Amino acid sequence: MTELQWEQVPADLRGAVAFKFGAVLKAEPAARGITPGVVARLHLEDGQTVFFKGAPYNDRLASSLYEREIWLGSMMPASAPAPKMLWATTGSEWIGVVFQDIPDARHADLSPRSPDVPRVLSAVNTMSKALTAPPSAPLVLQNVYALQSKASEMLTRHADLLGDNLDLYREALAEFDPMFLLGTTLLHYDLHAANLLLTPDRVYAVDWSMACAGAEWIDLAMLAPRLIEVGHSPAEVEKLLAGMSSWACAPPVAVTGLGVIWTLYRLYKAHFGPEEHREDRAAAAQAGISWITYRLGR
Repeated sequence: MTELQWEQVPADLRGAVAFKFGAVLKAEPAARGITPGVVARLHLEDGQTVFFKGAPYNDRLASSLYEREIWLGSMMPASAPAPKMLWATTGSEWIGVVFQDIPDARHADLSPRSPDVPRVLSAVNTMSKALTAPPSAPLVLQNVYALQSKASEMLTRHADLLGDNLDLYREALAEFDPMFLLGTTLLHYDLHAANLLLTPDRVYAVDWSMACAGAEWIDLAMLAPRLIEVGHSPAEVEKLLAGMSSWACAPPVAVTGLGVIWTLYRLYKAHFGPEEHREDRAAAAQAGISWITYRLGR
């Protein structure tokens, strides 16, 4: 995948950013996930920095995700643990959005014994209790549908790839009802180390492009396999989650079912997704498998 650079942003959009914030002296490509487009820290003539994200509208995936970030940024409460949206434009060819930069922040270390882990879990728990989704928020079921469709393919067309775990997954999903996922909490839905920034006194969640409304325990549940992926045992993760008040209302069959769908989606992507991301997807899937087998006592 070819990554776009700031210099490839149309001149009128770059000019609009400069008019709003001042001349851009340097554009520093930022660490990014799998979403295409331009992601850069802009160094301005007054010595300040801002964070720019943008994509051409003919890239429907990137532009739709940025549209959701803009929608949410326009109504995110000031108390939310997220960088503030400073400006956005939805021109005819490109979509662009500028966020507050957190220059002294670093990505979270979620490995065992890291002091970041309790800080992150406490922040996610507080966020889940404090943030209410606006009425216009997409339902979590819209996001989960993408996972379910690939999970279904794995269970049918590619069942031979699941080995001895096939019956395990079917057993877990037999009791899963997507209605368990409904709720009024504003969910981030894609928390992992790269989307968590820490300063000495605060935890920020960034990249809200998958934000949706759902049950308050879901962000913690989707963080669980990420913790296992970096070295925590499933038992340790369950103990950590048990200390969070948002976790108390999580139906066990719903947690396990969501974990299975999450895992099967990543298994699908590990086998059939873009080559450059297959190794990472496989590692995430293996963490999910470990968690699910633990939860089901296997």
